[in-house]
Amino acid sequence: MAAMLKISLLTEPDHTRWEQLTRAFHTHFGNDHDDAAYARTWQRILDGAPTRGIAAWLNGEMVGIAHYVFHASVWHTRGRCYLADLFVDPTVRRQGIATAILEWVASDADEHGFPGLYWNTLEDAPACALYDKLAKHNQGLIVYTYRRDRARSDS
Repeated sequence: MAAMLKISLLTEPDHTRWEQLTRAFHTHFGNDHDDAAYARTWQRILDGAPTRGIAAWLNGEMVGIAHYVFHASVWHTRGRCYLADLFVDPTVRRQGIATAILEWVASDADEHGFPGLYWNTLEDAPACALYDKLAKHNQGLIVYTYRRDRARSDS
């Protein structure tokens, strides 16, 4: 029997498994968030645009998640879509799930007038092999993250 993959927007009944996968994602990247942060993000996802969340289902089991945000573009008339998170359960990787998620997000963004899909990841992430096949890597660009509390404490 062939595996059946389905991707859909997250809904209220998906909460428990979504949180499990999202916590696994954050653990993988060494991030930690309190319960309130998960609750806030879940509510934003349920509220819809500009924050959206989807799940990938393999044979009826949620095995992947993605979160993305629609936003205006400064220089273009159509908006952009930032893919904030993409995570596939390690036990089912290399089956085309991440590719299907990316294609679904790109299609959803385009349908809503936000065709410029972009994301970032660690330069040594195993997922770069896939990303290099699907997207253009902007060589030479560096991502900076500014936090006011750190900037003040460094002076």
